[in-house]
Amino acid sequence: MGRAAEVIGTTQSFLRAIGEARLITPLRSAGGHRRYSRYQLRIAARARELVDQGTPIEAACRIIVLEDQLEEAQRINAEYRRAVEAAETAAPPPAA
Repeated sequence: MGRAAEVIGTTQSFLRAIGEARLITPLRSAGGHRRYSRYQLRIAARARELVDQGTPIEAACRIIVLEDQLEEAQRINAEYRRAVEAAETAAPPPAA
């Protein structure tokens, strides 16, 4: 946890706080140490940015969840559009 906090320039208590807010849930080693993925560290760094800008931690966590949901929805929409375009291209023209 100390190394993770150092990597993103924050404190261990901040990482605990976003964990308590359920923004990230690190895995635990056999010895009980928290293990953060790179994705979780990116999320934590984004939360730190928002908090540094004056956003309360709970609001920062909610913003990040919504940003993540929006990104996923946009990805799904793009896949859907590509599938529709491919189907339209492959389909024979309608008979007149």
